[in-house]
Amino acid sequence: MTDRAVLSVDFELFSQTPAYRNASGDTVEAGLGLDASEYLRSALAEREATATFFVVSSVAERYPEVVESFAAAGHEIASHTHSHKLLSSLSAADRREEVRRSKRVLERVTGRPVDGFRAPAFDRPDDLFDELADAGYAYDSSVAPSRHIPGWYGGDHDVHRPVPATNVRANAPAGVDELPVSVMPGVRLPLTGAWLRFFGPRYTVYGMKQLARRGVTPVLYVHPWELVDLPPVEGVPKRVYWHTGAWMRRAVDRVLAQPFEFVTARSVVESAADSEARERRAA
Repeated sequence: MTDRAVLSVDFELFSQTPAYRNASGDTVEAGLGLDASEYLRSALAEREATATFFVVSSVAERYPEVVESFAAAGHEIASHTHSHKLLSSLSAADRREEVRRSKRVLERVTGRPVDGFRAPAFDRPDDLFDELADAGYAYDSSVAPSRHIPGWYGGDHDVHRPVPATNVRANAPAGVDELPVSVMPGVRLPLTGAWLRFFGPRYTVYGMKQLARRGVTPVLYVHPWELVDLPPVEGVPKRVYWHTGAWMRRAVDRVLAQPFEFVTARSVVESAADSEARERRAA
């Protein structure tokens, strides 16, 4: 049984989501999604919760005060690349730049080390772990161990706890760990992201409790643009708008109200590594 959980935020703008980039329309609203920042700070502070913000570093360059405020409140800042492009669509050199530049920018903005990484849309090229190790990251959180969801992700891994990256790719470099996001036991659909909006907070809370009984720390994720009122943009699928804004804020409030201690992704990875080291010494 565990009483800890992770709420992570993939801190990207609405205009950086693949669904928006491929749309035929546009919006004149700059920084769409940033308005969720105040809500997130307040909601987390009210519950004395800490979170991990996987930040697109181009957002940190343009709005450094927002990212600084999260770091100052005690939340972990991790990387979500520099531009939020799908890594598998880039050349090896451009992938390397996305990984390294984001770390440099975020550390400069916050004055704190950046240890964690999450790939946009959980899109992991074969060389990702190598690039993360070379850049100095300690852990990745880009595995969604769900069943295969056509047009989305999943179907390739069945890991549900923090593990060395070698459990995901046999020849991954030592020193990088993997923290998978959580799925519902049995049905293996994600607990959060769009799935919180599709199925509601009862679904997510039930999944959290089922994982906790198994001793698995739930790892959840949301996006800031899900928490604000979105303007209609021609070509953006209707599913993207479903239960965004006030509905989603109420859902997150309900999740945070559960009897879990919400901690950072880094702390969960470190605890797992410490436990593994103790077991090796005892063996």
